[in-house]
Amino acid sequence: MQSETRTRSLMKAISWRIIASVTTTLIAFYFGLPAKAIGLVFFADLIIKFFLYFVHERIWVNYIKIGLSKKNDG
Repeated sequence: MQSETRTRSLMKAISWRIIASVTTTLIAFYFGLPAKAIGLVFFADLIIKFFLYFVHERIWVNYIKIGLSKKNDG
C-alpha cells in the first residue's frame, strides 16, 4: 500500500498555491485594486493559504480514511 510523503504534500501545496495565488491576483487586478494592494494580497494569499493547505493535506493523509481502498499486491 502506498502512502503519501510529506515531500509530495509539500510539492502539491507549492504548485497549487502558485496557481491559486495568481488567480487571486488576477481577480484583484480585474476589480481595480492598486498595484501595492495587489502585491500585498498576492503575498498574504500565497503564504497563509500555503500553510493551511499543507496542514489540510497532512490531516487527510494521516487521519481521514474516506474513499481509500486496499490494494492487493498480487
